[in-house]
Amino acid sequence: METSVRPHQGELFLHPLSNPGAAGICPEMLEVAEEANRAGDYSLAVEIYSSQLADLPHPDRGLCLRKADSLARAGRISEALDSYCTAANLGKLRPDELPLLVDTIARTLREKELGISGTLNVLTKCSSSGEDGVENDGEFGEDETLDLFSCRLCKCLLHEPTTVECGHTFCKRCLEDDAVKECVQCKQKLNKKDGLPNGRRLNVVLSGLLDKLFATESKARKFWIEGEVLWKKQNLSDALEKYNAAVDLAPSSGRLLCQRAELHMEMREFSQAVQDAGSLCRMKPLWTKAHCLKATALSKAGRNDEALQEYLMCAALKPDWTKVKLEAQKVLSEVFSSVFENEDMPTHLHPLQGGMATRLIKPPALLRTLRPLTQRTGSSSCSSSAQDSEFSVTKSAPVEDSSSRLSAPSPSKSDAAAAAGEESTKSLAGVLAALPAPPSGLKRKHSGDGPSALFNTPSKLPRPDEVSRPHKAAVCGGRMVPAELLDSGDMECSLCMRLFYEPVATPCGHTFCLKCLERCLDHNSNCPLCKENLSEYLATRGYNITVLMEEVLQRYLGDELTERKKIHEEEMKELSNLNQEVPIFVCTMAFPTIPCPLHVFEPRYRLMIRRSMETGTKQFGMCIADELKGFADHGCMLQVRDVKFFPDGRSVVDTIGVSRFKVLSHGQRDGYNIAKIEYLEDKKMEGEELTELVKLHDAVYEQANSWFTSLKDNMKSQILSHFGHLPSKDTDPQASPSGPAWCWWLLAVLPLENRAQLTILSMTSLKDRLIAIRRVLIFVTRKRPR
Repeated sequence: METSVRPHQGELFLHPLSNPGAAGICPEMLEVAEEANRAGDYSLAVEIYSSQLADLPHPDRGLCLRKADSLARAGRISEALDSYCTAANLGKLRPDELPLLVDTIARTLREKELGISGTLNVLTKCSSSGEDGVENDGEFGEDETLDLFSCRLCKCLLHEPTTVECGHTFCKRCLEDDAVKECVQCKQKLNKKDGLPNGRRLNVVLSGLLDKLFATESKARKFWIEGEVLWKKQNLSDALEKYNAAVDLAPSSGRLLCQRAELHMEMREFSQAVQDAGSLCRMKPLWTKAHCLKATALSKAGRNDEALQEYLMCAALKPDWTKVKLEAQKVLSEVFSSVFENEDMPTHLHPLQGGMATRLIKPPALLRTLRPLTQRTGSSSCSSSAQDSEFSVTKSAPVEDSSSRLSAPSPSKSDAAAAAGEESTKSLAGVLAALPAPPSGLKRKHSGDGPSALFNTPSKLPRPDEVSRPHKAAVCGGRMVPAELLDSGDMECSLCMRLFYEPVATPCGHTFCLKCLERCLDHNSNCPLCKENLSEYLATRGYNITVLMEEVLQRYLGDELTERKKIHEEEMKELSNLNQEVPIFVCTMAFPTIPCPLHVFEPRYRLMIRRSMETGTKQFGMCIADELKGFADHGCMLQVRDVKFFPDGRSVVDTIGVSRFKVLSHGQRDGYNIAKIEYLEDKKMEGEELTELVKLHDAVYEQANSWFTSLKDNMKSQILSHFGHLPSKDTDPQASPSGPAWCWWLLAVLPLENRAQLTILSMTSLKDRLIAIRRVLIFVTRKRPR
């Protein structure tokens, strides 16, 4: 006996011969037939197998199957069925003997009926597959098809929306899954607790917005999730009640129907599962999982012929789904067997005897069921005219058996067929009658007035190029947001009472404008609304914009957001005007070119420093205090070089003096001082005055250098650690508007009171400033202990 081994792709599958050594079987001819199959000359292989069968006194089952496979490869399905039926009559067909028939039918459906041979890769990409083609539960598995208000984890309407630290929002229930380690949108690692003792909190603003805009769907989603929880607890009847309530509210949800069908399956309510799966197939005719679910339910309900339709549709839509093709082979084997059960027909007659032997070899029941197939597809081989004499081609013969429809039938007819319990075990051809003619066969009519128009085959399904655009548009268009329900009041910050600008959600679930939240946390580390401690949130400074909130603002409140942004930009422009409103840090003396490190802890100065960074100026004024005016009339502008923040909100700011100014008017903004100023510059000297100035400059510099050199080592080390070395002497004393840098270095290190330093700082004459510094040097030199 030859062995039957399942071939790899491209290999030849050989059915074992019943009697390899029987008279009439020529091994050499069989090898030629096998070589012809490998070369793609299937017609030659068919002729060889037919001649071998004609020489046998009794039909050989293995030869019949080999001939059937060759006919199937050639696309001559009607004739292939003749041979498969002959083999089935001689012995039950096993599932592993039918892969070629299933592949051929699926390929024919795909290319001739669905017309997706060129776009099949588009369909397969639309659903992510795992082992054996297990599909993603999503509608089509692609994020770009999701609605703005859909969770990117469960692909459904957000339920108890929770915003994570990166700013993206998901269902709270989805985030509680231990398998979720990072954000699926930005890949940032997630902190499972967000630093709160009670875990994650739902986003209050978004939760209220969803309930307002999508009240019915939100309620359906709530029932749905409650049903899932009850299902996990195996409380199936209560779970079904929740699912029923959810479907009543959201009957067009494909995933919801899918889950209810699966629940019906677990409860062994197969007819209800079939109804749900059928509705799903009508909603999404090209969704492979819908057809697989329907096929499984039909199979468990004992309706094998209808199940076969759906399995074949699955194989047509997703040819690499091995599990589905094996199921199709199994069901097809059972259908073949059921046709020949209880049929007492002779099996010893020769297949070509008398030209009408086909009628004798096949049982009448199968003959009756195969007639519609030949009426629609005809025969592609002129050599088989004798065998097909009983199956005269009649293109106009209508076929109205609802069980043979591969597309989803109308609910009334489908339910009526199920209730009537049609003879599914006798309708193999009813399943296969929808197949198109082989490439060389007769074309069937496509006129809407013709009888073939009455038969609802997969050709009536919309082709991918016809459905992809409207389907995608329906999904991408998303849920319709009722314009009358959404207004700016729903998106208003509770701190500034204006439309959210750069909305940020705290770990406790409340949303504020970024700038508003930062100002509040400057004063207190608790949430402004619920008083939840946010010290850890403050320490990480994870102020990321809530992406969904920002998208809602841009999409539905665009005009209001534009106006709000305009106001913000005007405020930033006003803050960046370093003449009209300069922020003033009231602390110590500062001098041009001299570093001035600051420890910032007061809330008002936290805000001031942050604004100087946000506006891009990175500058503010430094003045000493004044009992009457609040701060002195002269000061120095500081440039921020670096800021280091501490977990409690404090910061160390590295600044350096850049220019002097005179205060024209004093004021306040948001708690800190501001001033209108004018910048100070030294008056230029020329001629003899300049010559005298240079001599004075050189003399005072030498005097300063001598004083510094004469200092004790410990005092010298302290000065060097804080201010660095004495700057070199300038070749042009008037090169800088503020004068030589060494003058300011010396003024900073000399032991003078602030008021004396302020007097020298305010001078706009370099000569006067040098004279004042010389007097100080003389004074400190005389006072130095000997």
